[in-house]
Amino acid sequence: MDEAQLVIVQDFSNEPEAEIARSALEAAGIDAVIQSDTAGHMRTHIAWSGAGFRILVREEDEAAAREILKTPIQDLDTEAE
Repeated sequence: MDEAQLVIVQDFSNEPEAEIARSALEAAGIDAVIQSDTAGHMRTHIAWSGAGFRILVREEDEAAAREILKTPIQDLDTEAE
């Protein structure tokens, strides 16, 4: 992804939640990345203590990504069926 065109669509306080959100976006066909400051996963507490875990998507996917991320997980499960 071209970083110049990326926007933050949501912040999370922990990595597992960010990974679930990223997976939901990618399942919907939206490329997404997680941005965090963890010193190469050697100091994960740095992200927990403030910066968190940010989901970034292309600017043109922002509205669709926000819509997907506000959908409860159980609704996503039934849509997949």
